[in-house]
Amino acid sequence: MSQRISLKELEGNLFRSAFQDGLLDIFLGSVILMFAIAPLLSPYLGDFWSSAVFLPFWAILYFILWLIRKYIVKPRIGNVEYGSWRMARMMRFSVVMLFACSTALILGFLSAYRFDAVPGWIHTARFSLLVLIGFSVAAYFLNLSRLYQYGILIALAPLAGELLYEYLNIPHHGYPVTFGFVSALIMIIGLVLLVRLIRTHTLNDYAPFFGEAVE
Repeated sequence: MSQRISLKELEGNLFRSAFQDGLLDIFLGSVILMFAIAPLLSPYLGDFWSSAVFLPFWAILYFILWLIRKYIVKPRIGNVEYGSWRMARMMRFSVVMLFACSTALILGFLSAYRFDAVPGWIHTARFSLLVLIGFSVAAYFLNLSRLYQYGILIALAPLAGELLYEYLNIPHHGYPVTFGFVSALIMIIGLVLLVRLIRTHTLNDYAPFFGEAVE
């Protein structure tokens, strides 16, 4: 029994270490950056294109981060092939997130269709609730506790923006300020994690678990 517990703990530690390179944080921060910049572009590009214009940027960034993981991160920490229990858990996570994203997309279309007919605070509350649920689910399945904090920060950003707009007359409902701050914070954390990993792991440090499966 003690051996089974120790193997499960080892597997959990290895899985959590896979997210300590900061690449997920950098990409996530870049996605959140859209909410800060899109309101500034909306008067010129419209609501749709002010968001859609970020898709090529995300694709390029994803490719760059993939190259960093392949040629910089993996040669330092190695690669682990996880067992059936973890793969099944990740499959459940994918199904749950697909359902959550589909629900958010449907609600987004409904909000756009009758945007003026619904009080603004409902849109804000709906967004914050979906963010909290999505990030909480991801944090649980990925065993990544900082996603809970990210979810709270992102969920509070619209509320803080409305306060800035109401009391300090910050334009665009304060979103460029609040979402910009959250985006910068998440990306800085990601960069710190990446730099720390590169500095603390040499190219000869990895290999013990390279290519091994952990049940």
